[in-house]
Amino acid sequence: MEPVSTDHVTAFRRFNRYFTRRIGVLDDHYLGQDRPLGEARLLFEIGDGTSLRELRSRLGLDAGYLSRMAKALEAQGMVTLSAHPRDNRSRMIELTPAGQVEVTEQDRRAGRAAAGLLAGLSAPQRAELTAAMATAQRLLRLAGITVDLVDGAAPDARACLDAYAADLDERFPEGFDKDDLVRPEEVSGEAGAFFVAYEERRPVGCGALRRLEPGVGEIRHVWVRPDARRLGLARRLLAALEQEALARHLRAVRLDTHAALTEAQAMYRACGYTDIPAYDDNIYASHWFEKRLAP
Repeated sequence: MEPVSTDHVTAFRRFNRYFTRRIGVLDDHYLGQDRPLGEARLLFEIGDGTSLRELRSRLGLDAGYLSRMAKALEAQGMVTLSAHPRDNRSRMIELTPAGQVEVTEQDRRAGRAAAGLLAGLSAPQRAELTAAMATAQRLLRLAGITVDLVDGAAPDARACLDAYAADLDERFPEGFDKDDLVRPEEVSGEAGAFFVAYEERRPVGCGALRRLEPGVGEIRHVWVRPDARRLGLARRLLAALEQEALARHLRAVRLDTHAALTEAQAMYRACGYTDIPAYDDNIYASHWFEKRLAP
């Protein structure tokens, strides 16, 4: 990744300051109700009931801060706290009838506030803003995903490969045999590398690199969960694998793909991979690619 410029950082912070002020985040009485944004958001996220552990993971909150907010809402009669039915170490949180009324009113006020902001724009300007926000959300989501090097035998690595195999089994007319997945020892240590992409601690993609021959590596099993596609994550995984290949002093990487994976073929070509003759006897492959790596 290229270094982040000071201009980009300044623009990002300027927008954050303007937007948080414009929508009333700094007000202790968010949307005119008797609570700050943190408590209002927590009420919204509870929905039909969930565990504090799930909320902490979903919202990225400190355990102590979440506990204090939950107890404050309980004291106000907005929620009830109880032991988890299957885990004594976890606690459940649910809306009371008063809490449900509060969330309904909160939703009404939030909709009215958003409509009020958009009212000052023409229809084409609203469409432009909506498209820009969708782009911003997509890019911010991608920015929040981490790509981590893990052992090829790690549970998250094997879980990703299982999902990848199930995906291919549905897409390939001939199906896909899990026995053709890379073995952990092929993509660990000196032999290779395995990357897992995480979004809010949840594995959402993977990719593997193994040494094919002296100076040449092979990229295998680049995969992204369906709900994380069209973010640009596959390209980011590919870039991580290429950087790892360079770190291992490999001068080129190769890969193959199935005829049905037309979107993968387009991505590889767009990322600088060129078609080459078959270099293996993979029964699922119909296209073979190579990319020379520049330090």
